[in-house]
Amino acid sequence: MACDAAANAYKYDRLSRNDSALLVVDIQEGLFQLVHDIEPREYRNNILAFSALGVYFDLPTVLTTSAETGPNGPFPPEILADHPKAPYIKRNGEVNAWDNADFRNAVKALGKKQLIVAGITTDVCVTFLSLSLREAGYDVFVVAEASGTFDATTAALSNDRMRDAGVHIMSFFSVACELMRDWRQAPGSVEIAQKWFGKYLPNYAALYNSWVSISNA
Repeated sequence: MACDAAANAYKYDRLSRNDSALLVVDIQEGLFQLVHDIEPREYRNNILAFSALGVYFDLPTVLTTSAETGPNGPFPPEILADHPKAPYIKRNGEVNAWDNADFRNAVKALGKKQLIVAGITTDVCVTFLSLSLREAGYDVFVVAEASGTFDATTAALSNDRMRDAGVHIMSFFSVACELMRDWRQAPGSVEIAQKWFGKYLPNYAALYNSWVSISNA
């Protein structure tokens, strides 16, 4: 009976393409150099995969940087190319993006309840914003592999803090699959294997290529 009661009390908070938006937070060329919990080549792949989620699933997106004319640097050009029409909030001093009125207004204007977040650093820019978003009533989904910081211990402590506030800590593969829901309903099921999973997940590229080879035999 106790197990039944616990099961009935749990609500699976699933991502929906119709109610989700992407927040790209301080993924800047200068700050990239602070990331040591993920190997640089892998991390670059991860942040581009995160950005491309917004393109593939047509998610409204807000970009924000912190002091980008200083040592923090600009966004990678690939991210800007992915979202040429997205609101782009250049913060001059606020550590927590939610403290910036222009950013808050841009997020509110999206009209979405589920916010998918990644940035640098995990323990500051991502955590502070995620906690503020939870306080404001949003459902928050942090992509762990696209969020970086000084070391694995710092990342783990930050993820624990966010989980305690009800933030979902996810991989970009799980985010993509949850947004997709059903291969038959994806925006082109074979296309997602080829263009997104195939590009950013080498193992999945091998799976796709194997399938193509068998199909054409």
